[in-house]
Amino acid sequence: VITFSTTRPGCEKHVYNPVGVEEKATKVNGYVLGQNYPNPFNPTTKIGFTLPEAANVTLKVYNMLGQEVATLVNSNMSAGTHTVDFKADNLNSGTYVYQLKANNVVITKKMMLVK
Repeated sequence: VITFSTTRPGCEKHVYNPVGVEEKATKVNGYVLGQNYPNPFNPTTKIGFTLPEAANVTLKVYNMLGQEVATLVNSNMSAGTHTVDFKADNLNSGTYVYQLKANNVVITKKMMLVK
């Protein structure tokens, strides 16, 4: 994020995010889905999440048409913090969505692949 300001009359402070993707973790009922890092990425990135209790977890990646392009996790997992590597060698540049589902909680975030 780039910020700048000036003291000239009529000028305002501006915030510019060059890729337009989220930069914070999202927490829902104790479940946390972090922003992938790095973002944008090429060709690998890490996705972190935290579970407050053991759960059957799915972590999937979708393109902007809503088509599933990868399943990163589909298993029972223990409570705690977990990190998954996502390798996107076979995908085109663009914006993708990753979604965590666990115990009736669904959290979705965006990421950008730049080749």
